[in-house]
Amino acid sequence: MAIWYNPNLAISDFEHFGKNTMGDHLGMRFTELGADYLKGTMPVDHRTKQPYGLLHGGASVALAETLGSIGAAMVIDQEQFICVGQEINANHIRGVRSGLVTGIAKPIHTGATSHVWEIKIYDEGEKLVCISRLTVAILKKR
Repeated sequence: MAIWYNPNLAISDFEHFGKNTMGDHLGMRFTELGADYLKGTMPVDHRTKQPYGLLHGGASVALAETLGSIGAAMVIDQEQFICVGQEINANHIRGVRSGLVTGIAKPIHTGATSHVWEIKIYDEGEKLVCISRLTVAILKKR
């Protein structure tokens, strides 16, 4: 059973979320929507590497927060509520020097006032690169 507020939600509905944002600058793309997950990619290139030539941990966190936040927004009635990040953490498991990384965001908890999302990021060999947990607050629109 799908978790999305709009039962007809499609991956094409996400395209406008990335325009003129940090995600757009870093090359993030939404690539797949499942019944209970959102998937996206980010290149490992000059925009997302740290000085040692590895994927920057901050870039991984940016991908995780983007996927988790957008996922949370798609679960709520956006006419009545907004969601805002409260806390994010990340464990960086392995380095990546090139290619694409793929993040998969899934909810752990979708309550009336908060959500907790787990985001796992993999390299092209499907090896775990980073695991992150994002907490968002669900607030009534003013």
